[in-house]
Amino acid sequence: MQPGCASGGARKTRPGDGALPRTAMSSSATLLLHILAATVIAGMLSTLAVAALSIGWLARLVRQLVSLSAGLLLATAVLHLIPEAVESVADLHALSWTMLAGLIGFFLLEKLAILRHGHHHEADGHGHHHGHDRSEAGPGGLLIVVGDTIHNFVDGVMIAAAFMTDIRLGWLTTVAIAAHEIPQEIGDFIVLLNAGCTRRRAVLFNLLSGAASIVGGLAGFLALSGSQRLLPYAIILSASSFIYIALADLVPDMHRDGGRSGVESAVQIAWMATGVAVIALLTRMLHTH
Repeated sequence: MQPGCASGGARKTRPGDGALPRTAMSSSATLLLHILAATVIAGMLSTLAVAALSIGWLARLVRQLVSLSAGLLLATAVLHLIPEAVESVADLHALSWTMLAGLIGFFLLEKLAILRHGHHHEADGHGHHHGHDRSEAGPGGLLIVVGDTIHNFVDGVMIAAAFMTDIRLGWLTTVAIAAHEIPQEIGDFIVLLNAGCTRRRAVLFNLLSGAASIVGGLAGFLALSGSQRLLPYAIILSASSFIYIALADLVPDMHRDGGRSGVESAVQIAWMATGVAVIALLTRMLHTH
């Protein structure tokens, strides 16, 4: 065979020749499948689960799920996401500034109504006036769809960042996000119905906004694959998001719903503790496999 001619055999990969080894390609494909499966669960299945239940049952379910979600989000952020970022090679002061910027940034986004985490609707016991839900939904439900789409896209990016750090962390993050998405979807679903949308239209809107989590997962995977050093900062932003949602959104809801009743407060604490226990149990199970 003359020099420079290619042989009929398979070309061998050499270090630095720009081609990914088969094991690396296989690993990336497996990781992407995990991310896609997780974003479908967090963004789409929660909507279908909500659509399958009656409105009365959904309204009763929200309060318990809010307390459970608070425990899940705080446990995932404090016990997993923050330690994972701190244990990386990233600068600790830079991570601290990133977390602070994330907390302030999520506040500003919610203040500008770009990012919303509403669980409120008419007849939820918070004294909302007639027409509140129609105002919340916007013309044809546009405000709900736009706000949820951005929210779900960010969720997808966070899921991708968690999986790219560790598969187990990815699934723990997915559980926390999915648990929060259910009361979020319940609130949005009821608001859309009270605003005049049909049940089918409300489900369609929520499914369309839920699909943004898949897009976010893909975008996060592609962006972070080319810059692994950004992973710790993406993880710490995820932690700041979880903490902000739990403390600025869910806990105030728990205070309003619990009132001064000792029994209701005890039930809330029990659900919150259950959320922490679920994350601790999943951590134990995942680390034994």
